[in-house]
Formats: sequence, C-alpha cells, structure tokens
Amino acid sequence: MISRFQNYLLLALFIFVVSCTEKKQQPFSFVQLCDTQLGFDADGYEQDVKKFKQAVKQINELNPDFVVICGDLVNRPNDSSFSDFKEIMGGFTMPCYLTPGNHDIANTPDSTSLSYYRETIGKDYFEFEHKGYSFIVTNSQLWKANVEDESGKHDRWFKETLKNQGLKKQPVVVVGHYPLYTKTPEEEEAYFNFSLEKRQELLALFQQNNVRAYLSGHTHQLTINQYDNIQLVSGETTSRNFDQRPFGFRLWLATPDTLTQGFVPLQAELAQ
Repeated sequence: MISRFQNYLLLALFIFVVSCTEKKQQPFSFVQLCDTQLGFDADGYEQDVKKFKQAVKQINELNPDFVVICGDLVNRPNDSSFSDFKEIMGGFTMPCYLTPGNHDIANTPDSTSLSYYRETIGKDYFEFEHKGYSFIVTNSQLWKANVEDESGKHDRWFKETLKNQGLKKQPVVVVGHYPLYTKTPEEEEAYFNFSLEKRQELLALFQQNNVRAYLSGHTHQLTINQYDNIQLVSGETTSRNFDQRPFGFRLWLATPDTLTQGFVPLQAELAQ
C-alpha cells in the first residue's frame, strides 16, 4: 500500500513539474504602443483621444496577454491630460505597463516632475515576468539626462535587475522611451538617441544578459535596427507620425526560441 501511494505521489509530482514547465514555455502575445501623447495631433486634442480609444478597442479584440506603452503618454502633463489618459487606459481588458517619456517628466526631470508622475501615474521603472520571459521597464530619461541622485539610483537598479534576470537564463525584453540609436551604433548623440558612451554601455549589458529586444518610442516614425541578435524597435504612434506611416501599434509574439513583431494599423474611420 505504501509503495502504491509513493508511486501515485511520484506520478502526481511528475505531472505537476511537466505542467509547470509547459506553462512556462507557452507562447504569448503582447502589444507595443508608442506615444499616445494626448494633445500632440495637429488636428487637436480630441483626435488623439479618439485614436487612443480606437487602439484600446482593437487591442481588446486581439486579446494579447498585456500591453506596454513606450512613453509620452501625454503632450503636456497636468491633472486633466493624465486623467484623460488613465480613463482611456482603464478600458483595456488586460494589464497595461507604462514607461515615462520626456513629455511626461520633462527633458531634464527633477524632483517635482518625477514626484508628480509617480503620484499620478505610478512607478517609473520596475520589472515583471511573464511565461518564461523577463521584462524590465526603464525610465530612459534618467539615461538621457544626468539627474542628481535619480540617475545613479536608476543605473544601479537596472544593472542589478538585468544581472539577476540574466542569471535565470530567461529571454529579457527591455522597455524604454528613447531609442539607443536611429541608424548606426556609432552615430553622434542627438535628440532621438543616447550619448555614444551610454549606448555602448547598454548594448554591452544587453549582450551579456540575454536581452532579446529593446522597445522604445520617441521618434514618431518606424525605426527598426538589429544589433547582434537584439531587436531594437521604435514603432508607429497613435498621435503623429513624421514618416507619414499609418497610425497603429506593434503586435509581438513570443515563444521560448523566437520573438517576432508586426504592424497593426488603426481602423480607417478613426485613423485620419
């Protein structure tokens, strides 16, 4: 009887372990949404509101596991614009993770702008795991500008978090607002990228810690680069695209071995 019970116990344990492994390796999808930036559309604030609402509607119909928004939630941060943003975001039927952009916390953040964002929106950098992937959501403004106390604290947190996630041998996706570069890894620093020193530091850290992709916004045009095996993607927006591409978002599909993405345009009636 004891032997039979032990066999049942071992069988149950085996099924549990296999089940957990299978769940960990399940493919999943998520959406990268860039620069909702309420108030930036040349045709007026209400157009940005309508397009963001349309994006929420279409994303809910696609039913991905979650959404990440790569900064510039609003054009001018205040109680009214942030309230509108949160109300529309509340329509998602899945989790939505946010990273701040320069329009949300200023080109050079300070204690006032950071506190306002944190109190009104939430954490400006954090990490989470999902089905065998690690996601690290950063405050890239603290890489772009040297903010006393805050930039150093963010750097230490990022390096420690990235190292810990890398040790788990899981694929890592990093999310920010600023792209590392727009055309070449050696290009000079400008408004749409990081300094060469910071860029080289981050790319080396990415290579050492199994980073598969870096998702960003800010450029208001489609910017896709490949560095080693790392995808660097700044997608289309729902506010204004400088390259005249359609409004929309990027849908990502993740498996244990692959990470792919494609464009989903907003429906025509609200995309103009």
